[in-house]
Amino acid sequence: MKTYSIGVIPGDGIGPEVIREGLKTLNAVTELDGFQIDTVEYPYSGEYYLKTKELVPENVIDEWRGLDAVLLGAIGHPDVEPGLVERSVILGLRFGLDLYVNLRPIKLYAEHLCPVKDKGPADIDFVVVRENTEGLYAQIGGHLKRGTPDEVALLNGVYTWKGCERAVRYGFELAQQRAQSRSSNGRSPKVTLVDKSNAIRPHDIWVRAFEQVAEEYPDIETDHAYVDACCMWMLKNPEWFDVIVTTNLFGDIITDLGAMLQGGMGIAASGNIHPGKTSMFEPIHGSAPRHAGKDVASPLGAIMAVAMMLETLGERRSATRIEAAVSSLLSSGAIASVDTRSGLSTTQMGDMVLNELRAQ
Repeated sequence: MKTYSIGVIPGDGIGPEVIREGLKTLNAVTELDGFQIDTVEYPYSGEYYLKTKELVPENVIDEWRGLDAVLLGAIGHPDVEPGLVERSVILGLRFGLDLYVNLRPIKLYAEHLCPVKDKGPADIDFVVVRENTEGLYAQIGGHLKRGTPDEVALLNGVYTWKGCERAVRYGFELAQQRAQSRSSNGRSPKVTLVDKSNAIRPHDIWVRAFEQVAEEYPDIETDHAYVDACCMWMLKNPEWFDVIVTTNLFGDIITDLGAMLQGGMGIAASGNIHPGKTSMFEPIHGSAPRHAGKDVASPLGAIMAVAMMLETLGERRSATRIEAAVSSLLSSGAIASVDTRSGLSTTQMGDMVLNELRAQ
C-alpha cells in the first residue's frame, strides 16, 4: 500500500478550521482508494511567532524537501508585522523548494455562484500558470534614508530565461493534458501569455521565450494579452481562456479576479509546484482573522487544495472523487454560496462533502 508523507501547516486564523475539514476529506479518500497518509504537523504561524519569536529555520526547509507534499492553511496575524511570517513560511517554501509554478484553476461549478451576468460553467473553466519564484517577489531592493523626507525605496524585478521558459513550457504541457481529458467536447487547446511588454520592455523576455516554446507545440493555439486587457476579457469573455501563463505579480492579481468568477475566495485553491518534487498546496483566502474560531469559513478551498495535491501525487481517482463531490453539492444548490453567508458551518460543509463521497 502506497504511503505519502504530508507536511501540514494549519497556520493562523481560519487556517486550522479549514485544514481540519481538508484532512477529514483526505482521510476519507484514502479509505476508499487504498493508500495511506502520514502527516507531520508544523507550528509555524503568526501566533507561534508571537509566543516564540521563531521563524522557519533552514533545517525545517531541508525537512520539507524530504516530504511528498505540504498542505498549508493560511498565514497572517493582525499583531505581527505584515508579511514577516508569510515571507518566512510561504516564500520559504516557494524559494527553498523552487516551487516555480503557482497553479490556479478557475472553474465555475454552478451558475448561481458567478457574479457575471449570463456566464455559466461552460464559460469559465481555465487555469492560470503564474511564475512563482521571480519578478518583483524576488525581494531585491531596499530603502535609503528610511523615515526621512528624502526616503527612496528601490525594488528590482528579476526575469531569467530559465524562469520564463520553464513556466511557459509547463503551460503548454498543461494545455495538452487538458485537451486530452476533454477530447469529446471539441474545444482546442490554447495558451495565452499575459504580460505588459508594451510598457515594461524587459517583459520582452517573456514574449521571446513564449514564441520559442510555442514552436514545439504546433497543435496548440497561442494568444497574447496585456494584463489590463486580460482583466477586461476575463469578465467580458472568460470562455476565451484555456491556459494563461503570466508573471509572478500579474498572476497574483488576476487569479483573485478569477476566484470571484468561480464564486469567491471560499472555493479557490492553488498549487505551488515543482513537477516531480515536493510541492505545496493551499486555499488562497488568507487567514481572515475576523472569522477565526466561529466555524463559519468555507472549507471548500482547502478541500479542493487536497484534490490538487492528490492529482499531483498521481492519485487521480481520489482527486476526481473530491471534485465530483464538491461539484455536486454546488450545482444542486445544497451549498448555496462559498462564503460566510452560506448558512452552513465549516464543519457542516466538510461533513456534506464526506457524505457525498460515500454516496458515490
